[in-house]
Amino acid sequence: THEMRRRAKAVNFGIVYGISAFSLSQDLGVTVAEAREYMDGYFAAFPGVRHYMDEVVKKARETGYVETLFHRRRDLPELISSNKNMQSFGERVALNMPIQGTAADVMKLAMAAVWKRLRAEKPQARLVLQVHDELIVECSEDEAADVARLLEEEMENVVRLSVPLTAEAHWGKNWLEAKG
Repeated sequence: THEMRRRAKAVNFGIVYGISAFSLSQDLGVTVAEAREYMDGYFAAFPGVRHYMDEVVKKARETGYVETLFHRRRDLPELISSNKNMQSFGERVALNMPIQGTAADVMKLAMAAVWKRLRAEKPQARLVLQVHDELIVECSEDEAADVARLLEEEMENVVRLSVPLTAEAHWGKNWLEAKG
């Protein structure tokens, strides 16, 4: 159901970004005990995630920074703060930045690749906006299918990872129509 999917996303993203049981309970509208059960169940089902998280924080403490897959770096002086709240913040950043930062790097590479290819193949089309993991292109109706295919190709092939990147392109007279 929609509600189950919403909760699964909250648990999945929250855990990977270092959410506490209290914060997860607030996000889901459940008790802290229920949120803790969700988290415990998640780690029991996916023990590699806990190992990854522990290793990222450990390495960040050793080196003083984290980095994206493309080696963009974020220093973490918060990890050596005498303030425990700042240290906790640093740990959350250590967990978040490599994932979110790598996603941002991939989107920037995709934007550059799409822009370059549009200039070469569809010079009337315009890359106008990025919203999270979406690129918005304006083009004529008769070019929409070709531009959609171009977007999918570039976004799916901009980098090679151990898992495939998948993209879906939709079009309409406005963004709402395209998303519908």
